[in-house]
Amino acid sequence: MAEAGRGMLKALNPLGKLVVCFVWLAASVLVFDARFQLAAILIPSLALIVLNRTPPLVVLALMVPFSLFGFGFLTTSVLFRQESDFALRMAGESPLASPAFSAGVTLFLRALACGMISAFFALTTDPGALVRALMVHARLPPRIGYSLFAAMQLVPDLAAEAQQMRYARAMKSGRRLRRLPGPGELVSLVIPLLAFAIRRAGRTAIAMEARGLAPDAPRTITQAPVFRRRDAAFVLVALAALLLCGIAVVVDPAS
Repeated sequence: MAEAGRGMLKALNPLGKLVVCFVWLAASVLVFDARFQLAAILIPSLALIVLNRTPPLVVLALMVPFSLFGFGFLTTSVLFRQESDFALRMAGESPLASPAFSAGVTLFLRALACGMISAFFALTTDPGALVRALMVHARLPPRIGYSLFAAMQLVPDLAAEAQQMRYARAMKSGRRLRRLPGPGELVSLVIPLLAFAIRRAGRTAIAMEARGLAPDAPRTITQAPVFRRRDAAFVLVALAALLLCGIAVVVDPAS
């Protein structure tokens, strides 16, 4: 069942997931309630762990940068009292301790919620499928789409080229290759990698022109994602969960 769930999330149309994630992000920004933010954190996290089989430690590690970002909101709200009047008014209606602390905690949870929603989309979506879906269904210009494909292939090639340069320099100097490059080594790799990227970009541009990548030329896009019943079911379930969370916050007497 877990394998089937993981395959289902990967097979969903990227545009359907993109719309759902945008709606959840907008709700996380507009709804100023700590319990709603907790739901927006738990639901994507559980979906990643249960359906996508993402290790819980990986999910916790993904929360770290967003926690640091949210901690800045918390300390600013509690120590420096720079929260907005709207935040104070909404936080004063919640059962947490003080308006400043309540606003800070809610902002902290909101940063985590936005981060986990974004992580859900990133971990369950193939970048290539997203670009193809945008080209077919959202009229993304082919020049931009194929440029994104070229950029996706360039990033791992840059990493491989940097590793080859490090191996060559280590063999030439007779020193043992360090696992992580130092600051000086990183600086020395900038110019060679920049030259490699420029050469690669020039070759890619020539190849795209040679293949007749004109703006109005007819073309066929293979393996383009299509909308199926499972996409509609996913959108309905995700929006229903969002609606239930919102109703629970509104009708709860403690809110």
